[in-house]
Amino acid sequence: MSKHTITDKTTGEKKCGCFKRCGGCQLDMPYKQQLEWKQSKADRMLSGFCRVGEIIPMHYPYNYRNKVQTVYRCNGSKQIISGVYQSSSRTLTAVDDCMLEDKTASKIVGELKKLLISFRIMPYDEKTGKGLLKHTLIRTAKNTGQVMLVLVMASPIFPSKHNFVKALLQKCPEITTVIRNVNPDGLPLTLGGRSEVMFGSGSIVDELCGCKFIISPESFYQVNTEQTRKLYETAVKAADIKTGTRVIDAYCGVGTIGMICARQGAQVTAVESNPNAVKDAIANAKLNRLKNIRFHNADATDFLCGLADRGEKADVVILDPPRAGSSPEFIQAVGQLSPDSVVYVSCKIETLERDIKLFSKQGYRAVYIQPVDMFPHTTGIETVVLLKKRDKGES
Repeated sequence: MSKHTITDKTTGEKKCGCFKRCGGCQLDMPYKQQLEWKQSKADRMLSGFCRVGEIIPMHYPYNYRNKVQTVYRCNGSKQIISGVYQSSSRTLTAVDDCMLEDKTASKIVGELKKLLISFRIMPYDEKTGKGLLKHTLIRTAKNTGQVMLVLVMASPIFPSKHNFVKALLQKCPEITTVIRNVNPDGLPLTLGGRSEVMFGSGSIVDELCGCKFIISPESFYQVNTEQTRKLYETAVKAADIKTGTRVIDAYCGVGTIGMICARQGAQVTAVESNPNAVKDAIANAKLNRLKNIRFHNADATDFLCGLADRGEKADVVILDPPRAGSSPEFIQAVGQLSPDSVVYVSCKIETLERDIKLFSKQGYRAVYIQPVDMFPHTTGIETVVLLKKRDKGES
């Protein structure tokens, strides 16, 4: 097995040996310098609103990705290799030991390649249309130890499938569920519409901030469990939840932040446009026996505008929008709902800066800004911002 991670024996710092070829990492520098770079950017873009807190680091900034997608190919020597697509392309970069991916996933990929050879199962070749295995999806629940393997196939025909899974489980007993997904025509690294559970329940369960979350192959779940806990604890603390606090959780995904608020006694109304995420969210609420949270499958902007038109009110609005940020209409609707506090969880600092300015026009000012390093070795910066309603006459 070729090694692509280089470890400095003196400092313990890891360095990617295929940095320029892969593109998965964007920062090729010691971790301390990465934090300084991110802090400088956050200060430069957000300190005009209020003081920016010191970025929350990751204790061990490696092997954090709990979701790993791997592509397989035959090389010129007819050996099976595995790796990732280069950024924005279908060019495979062979990687056996990515320093960001979960170590359990790397082990499973290694054993899987050996079994493919033993069972004479070939990776799918896009040029010829021959072969079977397109890619694998491995999800690990960091706090429960459960592991999901999804085998994404080009055809529903899977020779000796039961013997294959049995052999795989003997090599990798940590796997708790195996799913076969058929995707004959879809885009790379996507799931098809047909799945078969070959072992286990077809999902895994993780625990985060006192709540349990069911993770299916299609579920959205933050890829860095350790830093997600810090991010959500920061957001919920900023919201200052009390029993009976009326919370709107917008862009709620599978309901993580909203359920943590509900667990602390809030009355939560959550909205998400993805129907599969809402289905998972409802199941998660039942799993956690939470009756004080309601989910709505709707566009967040449309839903909040509807609440505002009906004269509804809220104590706290929490929003965790995609990288594009929120919309002027959403922010205007928040102004009409007139919550005392708005907690904005952002994954892109440029759109966050824009949206804070829009909230200012609705009478809100930032009083707390806390960056979190969710994705070490990348340029991404997650940020929690608490906005408070200005008092009358306050500029």
